[in-house]
Amino acid sequence: MTIEEMKARKRELGLSNETLAQLSGIPFSTVQKIFSGMTRSPRQKTIQALEKVLNSQAQTSSYPAGSTGAPGMLRESPAPYRVKKQGEYTLEDYYAIPDERRVELIDGEIFDMAAPSALHQMILGELHVLFRQCANEHGHPCRVFLSPCDVRLDNDDKTMVQPDLFVLCREFDIKNRCIDGAPDLTEYWIIDPKKQEVLVYDFEGEELTPEKYTFADQIPIRISGGKCSIDFAKVSEAIK
Repeated sequence: MTIEEMKARKRELGLSNETLAQLSGIPFSTVQKIFSGMTRSPRQKTIQALEKVLNSQAQTSSYPAGSTGAPGMLRESPAPYRVKKQGEYTLEDYYAIPDERRVELIDGEIFDMAAPSALHQMILGELHVLFRQCANEHGHPCRVFLSPCDVRLDNDDKTMVQPDLFVLCREFDIKNRCIDGAPDLTEYWIIDPKKQEVLVYDFEGEELTPEKYTFADQIPIRISGGKCSIDFAKVSEAIK
């Protein structure tokens, strides 16, 4: 089954990324990246695990959306954007979704976002403080934002995301409904508390292989020109 076929099956079944992660044993962040297109060549074992879930749930697809078709199984509830095909949604559809339902719009596709865990929020809170300290101590005119905050990456009407944390060092209109354009922090951090590691992707460089750090490392912030780094030992100590 190709990724596009899995996307189609997922839509037909009304399964959320969170449910797929729970049923397959694949980390939620991995599932999210696969179905958002960020990961284009998943591992074969990952594909097989997702296929197994999608095929098995297809046999119970008679359960209506929003109902419980199996113990512990959650299905996406009906939403106003379902009148279109994935890839055709716009900001108009995005803003029509109730505020209490968190989603992202990526290249015209709608993706549901699971509620973050308590551990996720603790780590995010510590990082927010440390990023702000770096900016203040070194005189950088930067602001640090926490999710949920809309970011229209490409300044078009097909993409709206909500990064967990992002940094702006340029002027912006605080009265706008969203932030237009990509944040100034051109890095993507993936934090794995179980493995006690942080993967950092540099979107400005040509190398797609991430830098790997541990929870005991000082992780440099590239846009600071070497002046700022995050002491992840402080984050680790805070969540013990």
